[in-house]
Amino acid sequence: MGMGSDMYRQQILDHYKNPRNYGEIEDPTFTHEGENPSCGDTIRVDVTLEDDGETIEYAAFSGDGCAISQASASMLTSRLQGMTLSELDALDTDDVTEMLGVDISPMRIKCAVLARQVAQDGARIHEGDLDVDHTTTEE
Repeated sequence: MGMGSDMYRQQILDHYKNPRNYGEIEDPTFTHEGENPSCGDTIRVDVTLEDDGETIEYAAFSGDGCAISQASASMLTSRLQGMTLSELDALDTDDVTEMLGVDISPMRIKCAVLARQVAQDGARIHEGDLDVDHTTTEE
C-alpha cells in the first residue's frame, strides 16, 4: 500500500476521533438501530426527510464500535444528505468500501457496512417494506 492508502487510513482515524453528524436528531422522520454481534459494534441512524418525503435533509448516527464502523457511519451520514431514499436503497458494499478508500478484510466488511444496512433498513421500515420490529444485524 502506498501513500494514498496512508491518506485514507488517516481519514478513517479522523472520522473515528472526530465523527461528523454524531448524536441524535430531535424528532427524526425515522430512526433505526442495528448491531454486529460478532464484534459488538452498534449503530443508530436518525434521518430527517425534506418536505418531498423522499430526499434526506439530515442524517446523524450514534453508537459504539471499532474505528471502521464508526468512521463508516460518520462518512455515510455526510454522504446521505441530499440523497433520495431510492439512492440510499441502491448503495451497496462496493460503494461503502470505495467511500472508505482502503481495502477492507472480509472479517471487517460487516463493520464497514453496518451503518449503511441500518440506514437502508430504517428507510424500508419507514416506507412499510419491512416490519417495524425488524432487527438489523450484520453477522
